[in-house]
Amino acid sequence: MPVFEYTALDRRGKKVSGVMDAESLAGVRARLRNNGIYPVTLKEVAAVVADTTAQSRFLHRLVGKRIKPVEVSLVTRQLATLLGAGFPLVQALDALIPQTPSAGLQKKLTQIKDAVVGGSSFADALGQAGDTFPPIYVNMVRSGEASGTLEIVLERLADVTEKQQAVRARIRNAMTYPILMLVIGAAVLIFLLTYIVPTISGIFTEVKQVLPLPTRLLLGFSHWMRVYWWILPIGLAGLFQILRTIRRSAAGRLTTDRMILNTPLIGSLVQRLNVARVMRTFGSLLENGVPMLAALEIVRNIAGNTIVTEALTLATQDVGQGKSLSRALGSTPRAFPPLAIQMVDVGEQSGKLEPMLGKIADMYDREVESAISALTALLEPIMILFMGTAVAFVVLAVCLPIFEMNQLIR
Repeated sequence: MPVFEYTALDRRGKKVSGVMDAESLAGVRARLRNNGIYPVTLKEVAAVVADTTAQSRFLHRLVGKRIKPVEVSLVTRQLATLLGAGFPLVQALDALIPQTPSAGLQKKLTQIKDAVVGGSSFADALGQAGDTFPPIYVNMVRSGEASGTLEIVLERLADVTEKQQAVRARIRNAMTYPILMLVIGAAVLIFLLTYIVPTISGIFTEVKQVLPLPTRLLLGFSHWMRVYWWILPIGLAGLFQILRTIRRSAAGRLTTDRMILNTPLIGSLVQRLNVARVMRTFGSLLENGVPMLAALEIVRNIAGNTIVTEALTLATQDVGQGKSLSRALGSTPRAFPPLAIQMVDVGEQSGKLEPMLGKIADMYDREVESAISALTALLEPIMILFMGTAVAFVVLAVCLPIFEMNQLIR
């Protein structure tokens, strides 16, 4: 059934907008008027999607109009609440669509509802909605439909998504101040080199004497910044493109991921992030009745690091051959820390593997937050020292010729 996007006026003259499925434009107008809403513009969503080019999709994402994970998490929790209250799935989706603030998510939910009405399962309808709902989401919903616990599965999905978003938000907040300091410091240096130093350099050119080495270096770099500044952004863009090309190849991605894990401080942090994400997702899948081999296949796609992905691939093969999960994961210690392996072993022996996986994820999430806090606390004095040294060099390079001229006058 076609999906239409509308802009209309309600009985009070207030402007409203949304999406609606109907057989035709006339059907949309009739349904809106029956609800006391008077359409101003109507547009079929399918036509809009067909006309979308790669460039417009990029601009669409650039301005932040893509569907955010937090919006999906909110809709998931609302849907779980409605289903728990006894609403049928189609009626629950009907109630959610007009309340969803994101127009893009409204369209997706409308398409999903139409697919369900057409006879598709909820999981299959989610899988047809593109990359809005990742494979783990679809597989957990499928297991919930099969077991008759869809509302419980949706609650757990919302919990997992919210916890991951909370960790990411805390990491972003911790890194905000160092990044702000870096940007302000770089702006101050650029201002000194491109405006202040050239103004003062005119005084030195009139004095026919050999300038000190720091002054010559400063004037040379200032001249380079004013004349060849364009090399810097082009060089950074070229470096970014080279790294992007390397990451696209399997061998390049493997090499860079190995380098990241072997980097002091950063490697340990990335490893903990990957372990927390994998363990939390793996535990949620097992709790919702997904078989262990299928759950390992799913979490392998969300690992975020090639080394961890390969470790999970080997672990899937080993578990399929009868090995325990702890032994299978322990064969690649660089991907999973010994403590995590030991906790998995305890969970298997006690018969409480799923709760143990959640505890592992919580533990490493806390360690990540502590590591980020320690790293930012270390970065701040380093950046202050670096900026102070750079400014001191500029001041010294400017003052040295002045001191020498005073000596000549005396």
